Amino acid sequence: MAKLIFGCGYLGRRVARRWLSAGETVFAVTRSAARAEDFRREGITPLVADVLRPASLTGLPVADTVLYAVGYDRTAGESIERVYVDGLAAVLTALPAATGRFIYISSTGVYGQATGERVDEASLCQPTRDGGRACLAAEQLLSAHPLGNRAIILRLAGLYGPGRVPHRQQLLAGEPLAVPAEGWLNLIHVDDAASVVLAAELRARPPRLYVVSDGRPVERRAYYTELARLLGAPPPQFAPPAPGSPALVRSASDKRIDNTRMREELAACLAYPSYREGLAAIVAHAADEPAAG
Repeated sequence: MAKLIFGCGYLGRRVARRWLSAGETVFAVTRSAARAEDFRREGITPLVADVLRPASLTGLPVADTVLYAVGYDRTAGESIERVYVDGLAAVLTALPAATGRFIYISSTGVYGQATGERVDEASLCQPTRDGGRACLAAEQLLSAHPLGNRAIILRLAGLYGPGRVPHRQQLLAGEPLAVPAEGWLNLIHVDDAASVVLAAELRARPPRLYVVSDGRPVERRAYYTELARLLGAPPPQFAPPAPGSPALVRSASDKRIDNTRMREELAACLAYPSYREGLAAIVAHAADEPAAG
């Protein structure tokens, strides 16, 4: 049978490539005809449709695994709740009844803990941000649907990897970072997140929920200090985030993710067991890339 991806982007495309390498047939939904051509060149069968246009979601293939990794595009002019909740509802309605496993990519933003406590799958969900509230509402929608019995929910910590290292240019320029110096960061390298998706497909017994992180929370100051060292930049300086800025809103959440269930049940092998290995690989890779020009 086939694999079907909604949200074949930063994470989804890596999963698609691994499935293709294993000889699987992979379908991916995209709104863009140009991106559909990119998919086709990689061996992915594109389906041009939009999760917010239910009428476009016709003729979806029967897949033994569906990966739902739709992200939020702030330039699209839609609310995050509409994208995450209404979009998922339209997909659940359109999928064939014979669909197999449904892997939903959620976020640890569903937690609102703010005093550095440890958090796992059993911890109370009280999201304080719109994204966390939308993810939790989508999880609840999925759990109440008949496909919920075949669902695996993966709540990802902060996703980082090539092209996703925040404040790199400011560090190189010696500029103060408008982020708090204190508080915990919980991270998962994008390649390791792809490994967890495949491990969940293979080993999880739905319905099941996992928090996904490298299990090595790091304080913000230590993270940016290590990044500056790797870049050969001056030690980081910090400035208070602007009132109402995303950085200030994010800093209200302060927790340490416990990935014990993920490690014990999925046995996913992490190539980057902490931010140190992950950042080192990203910086080394960037140094090997040819300069633009």
